[in-house]
Amino acid sequence: MAEPGDNVRARRITVAKVEVYTTTYCPFCTRAKNLLKSKGVAFDEIDVTDDDELRARMVEMAGGRRTVPQIFIDGKIVGGFDELRALDLEGKLDSLLTETAQA
Repeated sequence: MAEPGDNVRARRITVAKVEVYTTTYCPFCTRAKNLLKSKGVAFDEIDVTDDDELRARMVEMAGGRRTVPQIFIDGKIVGGFDELRALDLEGKLDSLLTETAQA
C-alpha cells in the first residue's frame, strides 16, 4: 500500500465526448443509447427528427450517411448501432471511450 510521499504515478481517466444523432422513432437509436448507458457513458443526444439543418450537419459529418443513429466519439465517426456493437464485441469500444493517461 502506498504511503503519502511515496513516488507513485497517478493515473487519470479521460472520458471521450460521445454524440449520438437520433430520431424519435428509431429502434437502433434506442439500442445504441442503451449500450452506452450500460457502460456508464454520458453522451449528447441530438434529435434530428424534425430538424433539417441538424440532419444536414449529421450527414456532412458522417460522410454522406443519412441513417440514424450516427455515433461520434471525440468527433470521429463510429457509424451506427451495428458498428458500435461490433466494436464492443471485439473489445475495442472501452478503449475508445476512455483513455488512461499518466498524470
